Amino acid sequence: MRRRFLLLLVLAMAAAARVALAAQAQDTYAVDLGRVYGGYQRMLAMKEACDTAAPATRAANDKAFATWQAQHGALIRDLQRRVKAMVLAASSDKEDYVRNVGKYEGAILLERKEYRDTLLGLGAEELRDQCQRMPETLKGPGADMAQVYASELATIRKRK
Repeated sequence: MRRRFLLLLVLAMAAAARVALAAQAQDTYAVDLGRVYGGYQRMLAMKEACDTAAPATRAANDKAFATWQAQHGALIRDLQRRVKAMVLAASSDKEDYVRNVGKYEGAILLERKEYRDTLLGLGAEELRDQCQRMPETLKGPGADMAQVYASELATIRKRK
């Protein structure tokens, strides 16, 4: 009897550990997904800020940004798919899903607007300089999402 109790106790502890690890993995996944998707949103905000503050750089930045987006297209689509899948998993039904999509997309747009406004607040000359360098910046390693977010993407890609 006592042996059976110990066995059940060990099995219960193992099950609890698996649940805790799964919850931790879920938290890590969500945090890392948010970090990478936020990086993409910040790139969009930078482009928007440059369009507003330095319209003379718009043509060159449009071309460079389109190239950057094409290079990262598969990753961006995967991130968007994963964000929607997380919203779906957090929703109780289709109506709740629609409401949650609106809520989360609104929050993402608000955060992007706040970042864009922060950039616009840098000062005209500093932002103009950044905007003029944007085509070269988008070609550099600091704009390579796979490189910048390598560890986060490793976590994200463990889940289908």
